[in-house]
Amino acid sequence: MSASPAPAPASTGTLGLVAPPSLLSQEQAALLEQLTGGLDGAGLWWVSGYAAGLARSQSLPASRPAAVPAMEAQAAARLTIVYGSQTGNARRLAEQLAQQVEAAGLGARLVRADAYATRELKNERHLAIVISTQGDGDPPDDARGFVEFIAGKRAPQLPDLRYAVLALGDSSYPQFCAIGRRLDERLAELGAQRWFARGEADLDIDTVATPWLASALAAAKEALKPQAPLATVTPLRPLASAVSLYTRDNPFHAELLVNQRITGRGSEKVASNKDIRHFELSLAGSGLHYEPGDALGVWPVNPPRLVEAVLATLELDGAQAVTHGAQTLPLREWLSHRRELTRLSRPFVATHAAHAQSAVLNALLAPDRAADFTKLLAENQVIDLLLAHPAAWSGEELVAALRPLAPRLYSIASSTRAVGAEEVHLTVAHIEYEAAGGHTDERLRWGAASSFLARTAEGGKVPVFIEPNERFRVPKDGTRDVILVGPGTGVAPFRGFVQERAATGASGRNWLFFGNPHARSDFLYQLEWQDALKRGELHRLDLAFSRDQAHKVYVQDRLREHGAEVFAWLEGGAHVYVCGDATRMAKDVHAALLQIIATHGGRSADDANDYLNDLQAQGRYSRDVY
Repeated sequence: MSASPAPAPASTGTLGLVAPPSLLSQEQAALLEQLTGGLDGAGLWWVSGYAAGLARSQSLPASRPAAVPAMEAQAAARLTIVYGSQTGNARRLAEQLAQQVEAAGLGARLVRADAYATRELKNERHLAIVISTQGDGDPPDDARGFVEFIAGKRAPQLPDLRYAVLALGDSSYPQFCAIGRRLDERLAELGAQRWFARGEADLDIDTVATPWLASALAAAKEALKPQAPLATVTPLRPLASAVSLYTRDNPFHAELLVNQRITGRGSEKVASNKDIRHFELSLAGSGLHYEPGDALGVWPVNPPRLVEAVLATLELDGAQAVTHGAQTLPLREWLSHRRELTRLSRPFVATHAAHAQSAVLNALLAPDRAADFTKLLAENQVIDLLLAHPAAWSGEELVAALRPLAPRLYSIASSTRAVGAEEVHLTVAHIEYEAAGGHTDERLRWGAASSFLARTAEGGKVPVFIEPNERFRVPKDGTRDVILVGPGTGVAPFRGFVQERAATGASGRNWLFFGNPHARSDFLYQLEWQDALKRGELHRLDLAFSRDQAHKVYVQDRLREHGAEVFAWLEGGAHVYVCGDATRMAKDVHAALLQIIATHGGRSADDANDYLNDLQAQGRYSRDVY
């Protein structure tokens, strides 16, 4: 996903609203704040249109029948866009489609999947779904209920619906775009008419997404009538000063203030040339704003030694001018700033297998070798494939076959109320290790963004942007208790959560579950947590250092040990947050919560699942997993 100089509309997660003197009582204002407090930008736009429609209906003469609210009256002539997004890509594309449709003078409604009232599905006439698939065929957290409803027995017949699906995924996984496919096929089973073909976008998203969005816009123009805005409707718009010009495609070059290792020298991670870093960056002059729970996007530069190794292995000239699309750059520039070198992909493996005429690689691409192929991707980078299976490549072929370099998202580890509005902190595992075989220098491998951050000196510049995560926020109600489960670098957002709740005077209790291999060397932010306990800002801290005893202990084990108290907190209205590895930890924690609810709540397995789903629907069970 190459950076573009053209800035896109920013999404900062908060809107500065132009507000006249209030005509509401204090009680009405409080109710309005309660209603709108948890809404994202799309939700606020919907409410503004709905309220304007109500105002118009109340202004009609008494002798006329009451008018239907504006948004409902135009339902048949609008496009409803529902998105489910884990890392922000689906949300961004859905927002782009909504903007294009509205710019064409057509009606559009943009809704996050967990905010969509499924009872409305039977009345929809034009529906676009943009949704990603996570891990081994799982829906994004914000779309679980939506997917379950459409897949379930309560879904209505939809003979009047025309729909289209844009599925996002990673072809490196066996269940590539599985959720989008499932929704597409299920809607057809329910009698809906496929508007145009499903799009299936790999990590090179724009290749598929751009033509799909163009098809969606063309279909909307043909099917929908332009909507003349009501003269009485004045949409709420953000103040220009509240919106930063810096976005994903136009990042801000932030000064790195602090680059500090926070694991001890005896850490197993350090022993294998991995360490955990605490970074502090300046946002001064950017206009960027974040809330605890948001992520900071970092545009990396590939390790120079890795770039040179690829060039040397393929015997290519880094100064060679290579044209791809409409852009011509030196090959070294393509490999440094524009192409993925630290992550393998199925398309590249397939192309390299053809170049190398490798029976071994071709065999791994077979459907029945999914586990072996997944292992290949997990344990190898591009350079490993080039060394193990030699083949001739031209510069043009290489640039065309490699994926565009994508930004990395890191959970923000600070609250502006604690560190100031112009500073942001990160907790990042610096990936550097030795691959098997060859000389030591040839065996070194790195993570793209973690290495880029680690080798940036204090005072250097890092291209960044804010990726809002409205689903991962501290409770609006400060009296609510929170349970925070964050082993390893997953503890990062909870540092910001505790800072935020302390600064706002939240009276609810904070209970943190943290784990890592060893207490002596891997206790991230140990002094901060101990000070927070003394000050009463952290009320409970349960630790799981897996290798400090004969049997391994993890955060899910600590949850089960304190299951009765965990369930009591849940029954008392507590929110649960989980951050970290999606493939194992998050699934194990989910299973532990189900067991706790079943055991201490006296529920069946199905009822425990419903209980946890209900918590998620209420916004009381939130995950930031990767």
